Amino acid sequence: MKKEENKFVTKDIFINAIKDSICKLSLKTQIKNPVMFVVYIGAILTTGLFFGALFGYADAHAGFIFGISMLLWFTVIFANFAEAIAEGRGKAQAESLRKAKKDVSAKKLENPDRNASFEMVKSSQLKKGDIVFVKAGEQIPADGEVIEGAASVDESAITGESAPVIRESGGDRSAVTGGTTVLSDWLMIRVTAEAGESFLDKMIAMVEGATRQKTPNEIALQILLTTLTIIFLVVTATLYPYSVFGVEQSGRGEVTSITALIALLVCLAPTTIGALLSAIGIAGMSRLNQANVLATSGRAIEAAGDVDTLLLDKTGTITLGNRRASEFKPVQGVSEKELADAAQLSSLADETPEGRSIVVLAKENYGLRGRNLNELKAKFIPFSAKTRMSGVDIGADEIRKGAADAVKSYVESKGGNFPKSCQEIVESISKAGGTPLVVAKNNKVLGVIYLKDIIKSGVKEKFEDLRKMGIKTIMITGDNPLTAAAIAAEAGVDDFLAEATPEAKLELIREYQQKGHLVAMTGDGTNDAPALAQADVAVAMNTGTQAAKEAGNMVDLDSSPTKLIDIVRIGKQLLMTRGALTTFSIANDIAKYFAIIPPLFVGMYPVLGKLNIMGLSSPESAVFSAVIYNAFIIIGLIPLALKGVKYQELPADKLLRKNLLVYGVGGIIAPFAAIKLIDLFITAIGIV
Repeated sequence: MKKEENKFVTKDIFINAIKDSICKLSLKTQIKNPVMFVVYIGAILTTGLFFGALFGYADAHAGFIFGISMLLWFTVIFANFAEAIAEGRGKAQAESLRKAKKDVSAKKLENPDRNASFEMVKSSQLKKGDIVFVKAGEQIPADGEVIEGAASVDESAITGESAPVIRESGGDRSAVTGGTTVLSDWLMIRVTAEAGESFLDKMIAMVEGATRQKTPNEIALQILLTTLTIIFLVVTATLYPYSVFGVEQSGRGEVTSITALIALLVCLAPTTIGALLSAIGIAGMSRLNQANVLATSGRAIEAAGDVDTLLLDKTGTITLGNRRASEFKPVQGVSEKELADAAQLSSLADETPEGRSIVVLAKENYGLRGRNLNELKAKFIPFSAKTRMSGVDIGADEIRKGAADAVKSYVESKGGNFPKSCQEIVESISKAGGTPLVVAKNNKVLGVIYLKDIIKSGVKEKFEDLRKMGIKTIMITGDNPLTAAAIAAEAGVDDFLAEATPEAKLELIREYQQKGHLVAMTGDGTNDAPALAQADVAVAMNTGTQAAKEAGNMVDLDSSPTKLIDIVRIGKQLLMTRGALTTFSIANDIAKYFAIIPPLFVGMYPVLGKLNIMGLSSPESAVFSAVIYNAFIIIGLIPLALKGVKYQELPADKLLRKNLLVYGVGGIIAPFAAIKLIDLFITAIGIV
């Protein structure tokens, strides 16, 4: 996805948001937000009262009613504006995605053979299961999986990253996305999505908010806000007959006008958070999209904020992913150079990062240079999952390197001996967190290559920050328990799962969930699909298999294993923002209560003047000031709702205390000061 501009809101987004604010004044739209619907009805009623006042049918003067009516309409429009701004940012992201989505011609094959007959069809006509052939310079017409070939692919239209990536058949880099471009070679692709259901289509719908559903916490909060509004509605409704009764009994004062009571209801209802609630949710989804993550479920980002257990793959997340040869450890009677020479020969055809590092280490430490493979007449033995070894045959010499138990079985099957000293070296390397590769030549064990996992810089500090937030980190690795324990200790994770299998991952997630924990994990392979389906927050890599992407509830376009940590932060920031603004909104009501109630009833009960601690000029100015503040505080809080409160890595109890202190106490103090200043201003210029 194209990265969003640094500007918070562009001119186009601002202008479109103003237009949308007016369009959203329809009854059908307003009724979706119960709190703001009350304000909407209040605006309509006061507008009616204003026209009544023009013909002498009102309980307050026309200027006062008109002012309140306009302020209530502004309150509704400002709430619409907050939501429209959030939606506008999403629409801008969607527009950049649409540019990548083109209806291109595709070469549809009759069968999975690059030389098979084909027909040219539009990409919109492709169906799930169709086979297409794409060569260098052509755009991939639809989402799919590579079934043959390997090529570099430009995914910048989707991810925003200019560096091309490799996509190939088999393994966990087989998934391709429609709208990306093949830069070299060719790919044969099986389409995995129907027209209109592609990854880009889903992403466009998500960033536009078209498929955004309210999350459980958001629904629960809205129920609470609606309940509070109903309570205030009932209380306010009883104040009019009480006012009539009070005036008759006391013989002084005036009956409180319906306009003033409507204004009181709007001010006491939690309109601030009611106006911003939708914008907070949309902005949270937008921040996730900016991180190049597509949430296929609205619940996912909220669940990310509640996660307390993270399952992290060792390779690529905690370590750099490329183990490096760091030392040659020969057995007794063998020199280091002899071991290095055999290790280098066995690795000359090994194009893995580990193999290349062995060649480099032997060259740098022992001056062993490249060999003429043609002269050697070498026959290389590739690595296989079955033998767990690789090597080379040069004339009568057989050199093998691989896992300790595999080489041991190989040597002993040839009549050789696996020395005890070699086993001791293997165990010491494993305890240190390294990976031992045993080297044997002509059925004689020469020694062990020490492959070291390189821990990523700053990872330990990240895990410490997560621990402060009450999040437990668990490293998932296929290494043996000794190696896993050493790496876990060096990285600073809380626990680890060694020799991990798909079944073991699934069982671990279920175990934590049964204890009441919310679990997040990442995965990219078909073997990760069961665990991803079980996890509360499941982030599938975009480069991964279709099965993994379908099992997860988020897809990381960058395919970065460390993205899970960022997702948790975004989720927590969303919950923090919602909690902070809810606290601020409810705290505001206390100040508005003291601003309006005492001046309204002080005529009947002079003793209430003691509660007019702000010293507001008159009942009309008190109501005006409170309603003005109530409307414009929404505009003032829009940037905070969209950007989110500052993220801090603190436990939930400390965050709660801070919110209560900053947004609770601040929410009480701010209206007192603001309403008093507004009162002084409107009194000075003679509005009331």
